Amino acid sequence: MTGAGTDRTRPALSGGLAVVLVRPQLAVNIGMCSRAMANFGLDDLRLVNPKSGWPRTDEYREVAYAAAAGAAHILDAARVFPSTEAAIADLHFVYAATARERGQAKPILTPAAAMPEAARLAEQKRGVLFGPERTGLDNDEVALADAVLTFPTNPAYGSLNLAQAVLLVGYEWFQAAHGDAPPASANDKAPALPAKREMMTAFFNYLEDKLDAVGFFKPEGKRPLMQRNLRNIFHRMAMSEQDISTLFGAVVRLVEGPRENVQTRKRNRPPKPQP
Repeated sequence: MTGAGTDRTRPALSGGLAVVLVRPQLAVNIGMCSRAMANFGLDDLRLVNPKSGWPRTDEYREVAYAAAAGAAHILDAARVFPSTEAAIADLHFVYAATARERGQAKPILTPAAAMPEAARLAEQKRGVLFGPERTGLDNDEVALADAVLTFPTNPAYGSLNLAQAVLLVGYEWFQAAHGDAPPASANDKAPALPAKREMMTAFFNYLEDKLDAVGFFKPEGKRPLMQRNLRNIFHRMAMSEQDISTLFGAVVRLVEGPRENVQTRKRNRPPKPQP
């Protein structure tokens, strides 16, 4: 199952951080983590001693792939390691995602502070350790990291779902690596041209003539001010040629009433093939 916003015709981003899930307990969380990774162009998923093994072959496999929502390629490529040391052996720098520093005198960084350096030093392979859902990383696992990664959260409720933590790190990494500009529109139409002054003037003249006929510009001494105010309403809208054409047509119909004979544009369709 793929979600809204998925476009297979566009090139997929890849690379970046390694996501290391240490002793993950739930197949659904592994699937949700892969989805979060795909959202932000991460594709290196590493699993350390997942509960009940991996890849799953029972009903939980379907749960994991459903939760991945189209990021099955990340699940398919996930690598399984017998220990955390083995999972991070090829990495140059490791972050430990934890809510507590554990008194190990390591730098404590938020994802927003850490990811710009990770993106800048792209030649280095960096990874983030995420602990089990119930307990998080233990002290020995935190000791393997170069820095602690923690999240600014409500002090009364700082517990994050595993996939939420992966998502937040991925988001900050993507911003640092690719910028925070909104994605390009899939609509390749040229932007609408602003309405020409002659179109605006013709519309104003027609509208004001019809309003004058029903006594709108009263008292007469306020006519110039009322006309300026009315025109400025439309000028502030920065209307396109299509906007003016549509609005002009709507006002005409309000004044003249419904068309008696509505004609639709005939389309030139190819003849139907004969049986």
